[in-house]
Amino acid sequence: MTAPARSDDEFARHVEAFARIHVGADPRALVGNLATRAELVGDGERRYPVSVDDGDIDGNAWVCSPRTTYGEYATEEAVRYAPSAAAPLLRAAGRGLDGWLRRAAIDRAVAINNWWLSTNVYPQWRAGEAARLLDEALQRWPTHALWLRSLNRDQHAAWLAECEALGFALIPSRQVYLFRDVAGSAQRRHNLRMDLKLAAKRPGRARDGDIGEADYARIAWLYGRLYMDKYSGFNPRYGERFLREWHRAGLLRFDGFRDESGQLLCVAGVFGFGGTTTTPIVGYDTDLPQRLGLYRLLTATTFERAIASGDTVNFSAGAAGFKRLRGGEASIEYSAVYVRHLPARTRCAVAALSALTRRVGVPIMRRFGL
Repeated sequence: MTAPARSDDEFARHVEAFARIHVGADPRALVGNLATRAELVGDGERRYPVSVDDGDIDGNAWVCSPRTTYGEYATEEAVRYAPSAAAPLLRAAGRGLDGWLRRAAIDRAVAINNWWLSTNVYPQWRAGEAARLLDEALQRWPTHALWLRSLNRDQHAAWLAECEALGFALIPSRQVYLFRDVAGSAQRRHNLRMDLKLAAKRPGRARDGDIGEADYARIAWLYGRLYMDKYSGFNPRYGERFLREWHRAGLLRFDGFRDESGQLLCVAGVFGFGGTTTTPIVGYDTDLPQRLGLYRLLTATTFERAIASGDTVNFSAGAAGFKRLRGGEASIEYSAVYVRHLPARTRCAVAALSALTRRVGVPIMRRFGL
């Protein structure tokens, strides 16, 4: 089997596993703050998971809700990084923005290749792929905006070029960090070498095969401590059942470290295919001392996987200084959005979001490493 054929087969197996878990199921039974519907789109040769949202749901997780992404979540991030004196003005502006996006029905949206994760991984582009997906989606969901999230020009230049040619608007969303030669970075970057050494000598290593039934509730708690309690309640609230089913289906692979009693201190859940690895699940007890280096340990386990496989690591957004010191290359991530078939209020909102995020959002992302 050729490398492209193996990649397509791997992608198909991931889609099949996702569909078995989510299509026809209640999403909130697995992700507590996610209001969406999982379906599939595409021909028999290659199908893609999609999330279908029919309207505004307050508090919906940002991975499926454009209104949350560019309204409440964006406001929360702006307040976090701006001077404290600016917070009241930013919150007031955020409420106005949220109301405007609601009136524009921005959350009546279908996201293609949406895996309910912070970073979606794409299969290799094929000529006309976006056009085929667009044609089918317009027939099935003629009143919804069509979205493709998590595209960057370093990994998805062909996807973005076809989307632009078809009339998709590009809306910058985050600045992510790519590691395309982890083995080389490990030789050149002192911080990365030290992290790998730290992980190698740390006792209590829990590898993927060591993760069992007793661990899933703990993983959900550790993830919640970091992503929900410390960062934002708009992140997806992955529950114990989600983590169990994704792990058993081979969609997530876990690495972590245990304390002397055998309880997980920290954990990373890896997702990926086709030469790209991401880490959508990271968790540790944030009350423990920083000197333990738990985040360093978890990123090191992902780097170990990438060195063994030769994969590119997309380490998502945030912790810009930490990632740059280890060889991460910044890349602006986009959502491609098709709204030409929708009412003027939605078209205008998407056009304004595109202009605003390009002219204001991107400079802020680059300044603060968001």
